[in-house]
Amino acid sequence: MTFQPAWWLPGPHAQTLWAALGRRVRLPPLRWEEVLLPDGDFVEIAWVDRSVLPDAPTVLVLHGLAGSVQSPHVAGLVEALAERGWRVGAFHFRGCGRRPNRSAVGYHSGKTDDPRAVLRLLRERHPGPLGVVGFSLGANVTLKMLGEDGSASVVDVAAAISPPLRLELCADRMQRGFSKVYQAKLVLELRRYVRAKIRAGVPIDPERLRGVWSFRSFDDAITAPLHGFTDSADYYARASSRPFLPSIRVPTLVVHALDDPFFTPEVLPQPHEVPAAVQLEVEPAGGHVGFVEGRLPLRGRYYVDTRVPAFFASRFASISAQAARVSGG
Repeated sequence: MTFQPAWWLPGPHAQTLWAALGRRVRLPPLRWEEVLLPDGDFVEIAWVDRSVLPDAPTVLVLHGLAGSVQSPHVAGLVEALAERGWRVGAFHFRGCGRRPNRSAVGYHSGKTDDPRAVLRLLRERHPGPLGVVGFSLGANVTLKMLGEDGSASVVDVAAAISPPLRLELCADRMQRGFSKVYQAKLVLELRRYVRAKIRAGVPIDPERLRGVWSFRSFDDAITAPLHGFTDSADYYARASSRPFLPSIRVPTLVVHALDDPFFTPEVLPQPHEVPAAVQLEVEPAGGHVGFVEGRLPLRGRYYVDTRVPAFFASRFASISAQAARVSGG
């Protein structure tokens, strides 16, 4: 299976913007669940509200920065996974669901404890195979979590789409050219996220947002002090997922584009950093979580929606075959 970029979306920005703004996805009916976290706060999961077999695979999808189940790439993949007959939920980082979370602690590219807690709950709750997919920030969280857990991971299969493997290089890239437009939009969403928490009574000094109009300034003013980092440089160094790649033992698909306008090619790992469990697919084109295909203008097809379910189906089939051999023996 290979990615064939749509000819009518030339260049990384066309791919990125069409996937974010031009794509229309009709979400299936959803059932929302609040999951209580060990510190008393909560996260939300939007489950596809369909009947599945008790031992069906379960897949959790992690959104990107300022995203949700409403993000077109998340909604599209959720629907594609659910069509396989699997139990599928969109994980929402703290405060990204239907209402702000309770504490000043939010989410960031290296905060793995919240999805890990949910995945452990799902492992206890459902007997079938368990998978996780992350987009962008959620992809970085996914890879970092898998590397931290190594062979002790509760996950059977994973995928990471457009992960910012080295955050400091990504922050630098977003300060150049048209990428500044993406940064401005995302920082505006982050400011709204913080202000919503303040309005909900979370004790955050609104003065922290003064002069915050870049990722580095946001991470210096908000992310670092609220989450135990010295500054943005400390955060980027400790939260980047690339150093954790060699420790991943779960079969993991990583899809990246060389022309991603959020990154530079230098974010990509060297061959010796990629363990046998990780299948790294670097496409020449595709933009940031774009990967739009299709011969007819304005009628896109989305590579991730076929590639990820196929990768997961292969792994799930291997798990089922192994279980059958064990029970038969």
